[in-house]
Amino acid sequence: MKHNYFLETIKAVNGVVYNITFHQQRYENVLRSFGVKKKEDLASLLFPPKNGIYRCRIVYSLDKIIEITYHPYIKREINSIKLIESDDIIYDKKYTNREKLNQLFSQKGDCDEVLIVKNNLLCDTTIANIALYKKKQWFTPKKPLLYGTTLMRYQDKLIFKDIGIKDLQEYSHIAFLNAMIDFDIKKIDISHNNIISLSPILNPSYLRIC
Repeated sequence: MKHNYFLETIKAVNGVVYNITFHQQRYENVLRSFGVKKKEDLASLLFPPKNGIYRCRIVYSLDKIIEITYHPYIKREINSIKLIESDDIIYDKKYTNREKLNQLFSQKGDCDEVLIVKNNLLCDTTIANIALYKKKQWFTPKKPLLYGTTLMRYQDKLIFKDIGIKDLQEYSHIAFLNAMIDFDIKKIDISHNNIISLSPILNPSYLRIC
């Protein structure tokens, strides 16, 4: 499968763009990996609406910025996840082509999201990196599908390790990490038959790493 375009998804609140440095870094890393030196200053191209929370979507090729669009953001709550195995999936750059991810998401059944398992190890959901909590420490998969910008921001406060399916029972909480939701924590209620039930926590401050 040939991927032509890449993507950055950036959070903006009341016209203020969040964490642009990390998005700029990833954008430049993608270009650099293909030997491209010419780059744009993403911050200078963004003019999000002044009211509300928006998802700034930058589509680019190796040659130029293709388009920039702004979309009102409504959080999609994740209260259940289904483990789905896929040993052949590759999504090491943020491509606009999400066909394989969409195929996996379509297998979620009655759950809200899927958690991808590659070579018997936990990776990411289709929209976020993950972290898991036990013994006052946060752990994250050593080999995520995509190294997200929020994972980049918190990497020094996380322990990277291989986490298998059977290891899930050791953890009490899970966090979903992406640019729009930051470090979103849920309590793990039940893990059974590859389906994990989650619940919100009223006071997550004692679990936060920021």
